[in-house]
Amino acid sequence: MSETPAQLWRDLVAADPSRPFITSYDASGGRVELSRATFDNWVSKTANMLVDGFGTQPGDRVVLALPVHWQALVWLTACWSVGAVAEVAEGGDLPADAQVAVADADRLEAALDSGAEEVVGTSLHPLGLPLREVPAMVLDYSAEVRGYGDRFSPYPVDPQAPALSLSGTRTGAALVADGRQRARRWGLADADRVALVLDPAAPLDVLGGSAELLLGPVAAGAPIILTPFPAVGADPQDTWKRLEAERATVFATAGDADLPGGAPLRRLPLAG
Repeated sequence: MSETPAQLWRDLVAADPSRPFITSYDASGGRVELSRATFDNWVSKTANMLVDGFGTQPGDRVVLALPVHWQALVWLTACWSVGAVAEVAEGGDLPADAQVAVADADRLEAALDSGAEEVVGTSLHPLGLPLREVPAMVLDYSAEVRGYGDRFSPYPVDPQAPALSLSGTRTGAALVADGRQRARRWGLADADRVALVLDPAAPLDVLGGSAELLLGPVAAGAPIILTPFPAVGADPQDTWKRLEAERATVFATAGDADLPGGAPLRRLPLAG
């Protein structure tokens, strides 16, 4: 039977809710760790916000103008939970006339100009703090989402319905199949810890056309570590020490970029 990303996620949470799922660092070195249960709480609140706050229905379009960040991964998973199509924005231009557009602070004006029925802004603060300034007609995600319920029962979503628009449109069943295939090809197991070493502004398309760098670890049960790519002039050993402390076993970076100072960990290639 075909699966959906929401089913894949729920199975992971049920297997061990307390296990870490996302450990995220910001450019200043600030660290936040979310267990599967905590991440799922954000997913549930966001899904309830979509349904109860915006009336989102299966097949509705939710445009995500966000970099790779733990909140962006929450939004992807929440979209799949309600059956919405997560449509990833490329650059500063947002697809027009979506039901919902979610943007970081730099793209809020573009989100408003896109004609979306609802515009949500997020600060991307590591601890989920509100935006410093909230333009008119914009809802502050961190402030609003906390008022929604902690539990959400995923809709009975058709696995063959579109679920992600990112370098093409893919169904939920295709996303799960691609995620499982990548996990097998990469040799991932639940003992692994997957480090995504990326520029803080890295777009969501670096996750792969089927969001494999999210769904591959989910399929394998492997936690994810989000950490910034070493800045120019920084000592790359600082990054390696951080990954060693987090017990990372494999890593991925954007495109053909490689980490300076050598690679003591096995790299996960998206090509091929």
